[in-house]
This record gives sequence, structure tokens and C-alpha cells, in this order.
Amino acid sequence: MSGSRNQIVSGFIKADGKRIINGDGQEILLQGVGLGSWLLPEGYMWKLPEQGDRPRRIEGMVKDLIGEEKASAFWETYYERYIAEADIRQIAHEGYNSIRVPINARFIMEEGQRPPFAYHEGHLKMIDRVIDWCRTYSLYVILDLHGAPGGQTGANIDDSERDLPELFTDPLNATRTVALWRMLAERYKDEWIVAGYDLLNEPLPDWFSEYNDRVMPLYKEITAAIREVDKRHMIILEGVHWSTDWSIFDDKFDDNLMLQFHKYWNNPDTESIQKYLDLREEWNVPIFMGEGGENNPQWYTGAFRMFEDHNISWNFWTWKKMNTQNSPFSIRMPEGWDQLTGYLEGGAKPSPAEAEAILGQYLDHLPLEACDAYPNVSRSLLRQLPIQIPAEFYGYRGEGLSYHVGAKARQDIGFRVRDGVPMRMITGKMEKPSYAPEGGKPWVEDNLVCVQLQEGDWLAYDALSASAGVFDLDIRAQLPTGSVDIMLQVGEREPEVISLSESGEWQWQIYKLTEAMPVEEGPVDVVMMVNKGVIELDWLEFSESR
Repeated sequence: MSGSRNQIVSGFIKADGKRIINGDGQEILLQGVGLGSWLLPEGYMWKLPEQGDRPRRIEGMVKDLIGEEKASAFWETYYERYIAEADIRQIAHEGYNSIRVPINARFIMEEGQRPPFAYHEGHLKMIDRVIDWCRTYSLYVILDLHGAPGGQTGANIDDSERDLPELFTDPLNATRTVALWRMLAERYKDEWIVAGYDLLNEPLPDWFSEYNDRVMPLYKEITAAIREVDKRHMIILEGVHWSTDWSIFDDKFDDNLMLQFHKYWNNPDTESIQKYLDLREEWNVPIFMGEGGENNPQWYTGAFRMFEDHNISWNFWTWKKMNTQNSPFSIRMPEGWDQLTGYLEGGAKPSPAEAEAILGQYLDHLPLEACDAYPNVSRSLLRQLPIQIPAEFYGYRGEGLSYHVGAKARQDIGFRVRDGVPMRMITGKMEKPSYAPEGGKPWVEDNLVCVQLQEGDWLAYDALSASAGVFDLDIRAQLPTGSVDIMLQVGEREPEVISLSESGEWQWQIYKLTEAMPVEEGPVDVVMMVNKGVIELDWLEFSESR
């Protein structure tokens, strides 16, 4: 399944065994982006130090610098501009079919309340508005309680007040959370564009594992309250320890569940997610990679293809943040921003006029049209042409479907071990950024991974052409035997044999396999087989013909 353009956003989605189906009974994979830092501002996305690492600290900084009245106006403008209709339209245009909306309970529910609870209707209407836009542009919406009352994680990411998971230590916070979800379910029970309810983001890191036995009972209590008013929406459950530990899942207590894990930085190979695939089989439920990203486009190209090849829905983190190149859009850093970071770290306090000017410029930089675009990020996530695909990220469907090798790998580099395709680390100038093996140190930047293919070996790659175009196909490789004959098949085109030879001493070179190749809209499959000789492959790249 390549790209969401062929997947219909229509009607309530629900779990159907290990699949998700839409209102028409068609299988669908969610392919989306998170709206990180919108309703729960995160300090790292603002390039702020620890003293400004969570919403309540950022809010305190703004209030301290420009006063309470102007700070209040600042935040309302922030919420209005950070995610606007232009963002939702562009998300759909780039090929995604869903969004995940991280919500801070304080955004809609004042802290410290006792029943009966009151909610901020104006802020709820901001969520309503995004949902309306998503209905217009055909994007499913996942509502994610990212910061629960009291904090479910006890860290900056949930806006914790005292770095403690007080959701699980104060019964009143649990009562508030249940009431909040019941209110949201009552509000959106008839809204089909809402895909489901992500009950708690990343509860309880390992250092608070003493409370792990309280997560599932709370999930059940929240779900029971939701089901009193809403029988149709999918319930999404996350594991503990940054959503990576599923050992808490002991009871399939609802017939419309999806289990969620998160994945950052480590190896994009089947071994790294096998425990999630195993529980999917055991429980017969769909699974969801609900947060992954903060890496480089090369890693995205492998990881997100792996999710799709294993029929796992996914959501990328995150749509935009300040001064970045690894999200689809980057907010430009305002002039003088270092005055704010310096102040938080104990430096001089900017004058109210200086601070107001800096924060005002930040607000002016929030609309999408003021941001810098990095279209290669979405192309890597969705495997859309033009694209460079690292050689090690051939398909994940297994022997005979995604690859064939005659001699299995003799050297274990800790990556795609089960496949056994010969890969090795080569010391030399780094052409693409590295990533860290599971549980290990990041590979040093003078190493790269290459795939070694011998006679009879083949690899299959796939991508998506969002529209018809004309492309060249190049590879970067070295030829240990001096020459190689490759049989190349692209889509339904007739296979062709291409002979390559070294132009000098054995070294990395870029070889053009095809040029000015017409490509129709839709999936693009590439199979590369060695007929004679040996090749060590670094990457292949589709580029637009000039």
C-alpha cells in the first residue's frame, strides 16, 4: 500500500481484526502527522532551555516579560496562527490522510477543579474548527490527551508541575481525566471524521514503573465513561515507558481497540518491532505507530516503509517547529530570540518593548506562508518521487517478495538480521546521516551501510508517483569486481540489462541506470537483480529529468 491517495476517508473507522476499515468497509492505513506544540507548547520546539521546557514554564516566561494582559492576548493569537486552515489544506495536499491533535488538559479545563467540572468553550471551538477543516479536506482526526490532569508521565512532555505522574497518585486527577474524556466523547460522538480517542500519551517512564498496574484500570474506567455516550469511536491505548512497553496489556476489554507504540532513532527493521507484531497476532487488533520522527529523511524512508509493509498505521512527529530541517515546515527563529533563552538561563531580562517585539515577530512567523518548506520530508515519509532511497531500505515483506540472496550475510552489523541480506559498514566519507542501532551507540559519521549483491541476488524497492512525470534513475555504488551486469525492471516496463564498469580504481561512483523515463501516477516498483559480477550499493535515486 503506497501513499494515502488511494485510501478513502469515508465514515466512521473501526477495528476489524488486525485491520482498520472505513465506513464503506474498505481497509485503510492511517498515514498522518502530529500537530505538536499547538495546544501543548513544547520547549524543545521553541529552542528553549530546560527553564522553558513545558507549557507552564513558557507561559510564565511570556507573562513575566510582557505582563498578564498582553500574555493572554499572545496565547490566543498563538493558538489561532499555529494551526490554521492553510496547514490542514497543505497536510492533505502532501498526501496524508489523518492528523493527531495533542491536547493539554489545561487548555480546556482549569486546574484544581472539583465536580461539577467546567470547560473552556472558546478553546473547544478551536478544536471544533480544526475538525471542520479536516472534514473539508478529508483528514481523519485522532484526539490525543497529551497532558492529562496531574500529568501521566511526570515529565516536561505532559506539562507536569512537579515532575511527578500525579494522575496516578491523586484520585481527583483520575476523576478529572475520566470526566474530560466523557465530555469529549459526548461532544464528538456523531463526528465521523474523528478517528478515535488516544486516551493517554506515553504514560509512566520506567522510573515510575511502580504505578504501572494503575494504567489498565484507568484505561478501562475512561473507556466505560466514553461508552456511556459513544459506542462508535475507536479507543487507542498506549504502552508505558514512552509507549514502547506493552507488558501492561493484559485484557482486550473492548471490541474496537487499537494499540499504539512510538519509535524514535533506533533501527528501522522488523526485529525492533517484533514484540508489537506478536501482540497484534495474539489480540487480533490493529496497531499504530503513533509517534515517530525527529530523525533524518533517510531514516524516515526506511522506517515508514516498514510500517506500511507490515500494515501498521502511522503518525509522524511533527508537522512544524522552529529552526528545523527534519519536519515538513520550519518556523523561522525571530531576531533576538537568544535574549529570551539567555534570560531563562539567568541572564539579563529584556525590556517589555524588546520582549514584545521578539514575541510579536514569532507570532508573525507562525502562519504556514511565513514558514520554510522541506518537501523532501513528506516525500520520504510517503515514498513519493523524486526521492533517494538508501539501499538498505528495500521492502520488508520478506524473502521472495522484497529480496532474494543466494548467500546469507556472514557479518552481523545489528541491522535487519532476520533478512540475512549481506550488508556491511564501510569507513569513508559519510554521504547520509547515521542512526543508532537498537540499544547501541550511534554509528560514527565516517561509516555508512552498503548492501552487497552477487550473481542471482535481487532487491525490490517501491515508491509513489503523486502525478505523472519524467524521471532519471541513478545509483551510488562501487564494483568490487570492476564490472557488473544488472537486470532492472521498473513497474510494467520490459526488464533491461545494464552493464556498468569502473571508470578508474575501485571507488564510489554515481551511475545513471535510466534517463527521461515516463512514470505514470501511482505506485512505482523497482527490482534490481545482479546477472553477473558483484555490486555494493549505497542508494538509488529518482530525480526529475531536466
